[in-house]
Amino acid sequence: MLGPIVNAAAVVVCSLAGFFFIRNIPSRVEEIIKKATGLFIVYIGIKGALDNERVLLMLLSLMMGAVIGELINIDSLINRLGAWAEKLLNVGGGEKPFARGFVSCTILYCTGSMVIIGSLQSGMTGDHSMLFIKSILDGVTSIVFAATMGIGVTFSAIPIFVCQGGIVMLSGVVKDYLSPEIILEMSAVGSLIVAAIGFNFLGIKEIKVANFIPAVFIPLVYMLIEGFVLQV
Repeated sequence: MLGPIVNAAAVVVCSLAGFFFIRNIPSRVEEIIKKATGLFIVYIGIKGALDNERVLLMLLSLMMGAVIGELINIDSLINRLGAWAEKLLNVGGGEKPFARGFVSCTILYCTGSMVIIGSLQSGMTGDHSMLFIKSILDGVTSIVFAATMGIGVTFSAIPIFVCQGGIVMLSGVVKDYLSPEIILEMSAVGSLIVAAIGFNFLGIKEIKVANFIPAVFIPLVYMLIEGFVLQV
C-alpha cells in the first residue's frame, strides 16, 4: 500500500502548500507547467511501452480496446459522473469552490490509465515507481489547482487512496494466476496509453484516453486463451 499512501500524501501536502502560500498564478506560468508535465508523461509512457515484446499484440490490444471503450463510451460516462457529483455537492445551485476542486481532482486523479497500471504493478510486483511518478505529477498539479479552486483539492486524497488501494489489494489476490509475460504486455500497453495523456497535456490532439482503458486487459485475455489452446 506504499504507492497509494505516497500518492495521497503528496496531494495533501502540495495542495495545502498551493492553497496557503500560492495565489493568483499567472496563466502563462500555469500553461508552461502543464506543458512540462505533458512532456514528462510522454517520456514515461513511451519508455514503458518499449518493454513490449509482442508488437502485433500491442496493436491488436489498442485497436480492440479502443473499439470496446468507444462502444461503451467510457469517457462520456466519466464526464457524466463528474457532472452528477458536482451538481450533487453544489446543493441549491450556489458556487462552491470546495465542491468544484474536490470533484474535478477526484475525477482527474482516479480515472487515468496511470492509476490502473501503477496500482497493478504495485500490487503484483511490488514496483511502486509508476505511482511515485504519479505522486509527483499529482503533487505539482495540486499546487496549481488548490491555488485556483480551493481546499476541496486536498480532500480528493481520500478517494485517491481508496481507489488505488482497492486495485492494489485486488491485484495482490490475482497475481499468482498471471505470468510475468502477461504482466509485461499489460504494462506496456498501459504505458502507451499513459503517453496519450501526455499528448493531451501538450494540447497537440485531444484523445479520449479513458476509452482506451479496456486495451490494458486484452493481452490478459489473449494470452490466457493462447495458453489454453497450446495445452490442448
